[in-house]
Amino acid sequence: MAKRISSQKTKQPTKNNSGSFKNKLSRFLFKTFLWFLGLSIFSVVLFKFVPVPFTPLMVIRVIENKLAGKEIYFSHDWEPIENISVNLQKAVIASEDGTFLAHNGFDFTAMQKAYKNNERGRRIKGGSTISQQTAKNVFLWQGRSYLRKGLEAYFTVLIEIIWGKERIMEVYLNSIEMGNGVYGAQAATQHWYRKDAKSLTKMQAAGIAAILPNPRKYSATSSSTYINKRKAKIVSIMRHIGKIKY
Repeated sequence: MAKRISSQKTKQPTKNNSGSFKNKLSRFLFKTFLWFLGLSIFSVVLFKFVPVPFTPLMVIRVIENKLAGKEIYFSHDWEPIENISVNLQKAVIASEDGTFLAHNGFDFTAMQKAYKNNERGRRIKGGSTISQQTAKNVFLWQGRSYLRKGLEAYFTVLIEIIWGKERIMEVYLNSIEMGNGVYGAQAATQHWYRKDAKSLTKMQAAGIAAILPNPRKYSATSSSTYINKRKAKIVSIMRHIGKIKY
């Protein structure tokens, strides 16, 4: 009697779908990181030589006004730093970042002081340097998330290394918001004083610097008592700032 041979199906090894997905995800994230690294460095190198045409904040303000049904006003004129008064350069240092010429992008003492005071609920200016503000204004969006702060630190290091202090100041003075729809030193000087940025007096420069915490709320001319006190304080500090050497 012949033996009956039962055939058994050979079990095929199951594919490790989970491992395959993780590998694909890892490769995608790695490629994304390389693209971000390349593009970020390229953009920083580009803007070392090319004027920054617009910033994310400029676009956001236009969209905000459009959605609110408000009149869209936009004024932005790029000027090389040689055409911007030294008085304004000193005024923003006095107002925003007293150690700008000495630090490497971060003022850790100011950051620690701001952190402690914020914990106590006191409203004071933040610990961001001019370098950090420039990195945020040119390359990033507004906000307080850890992601944005991390990217801000990354771009701050890049511009400190690639641009240097003079270019950072030049971009800063040409990009920041200095009034409602007004961006940069030349546009601000025309808006507030009807003159060119090169001819700003100390008090006029202090007037622009004094409103930087909230340039859409405060006015550089016909100012409130609060802004006038800030102007006087800024001018007083400016007297102690010697010749600017970048």
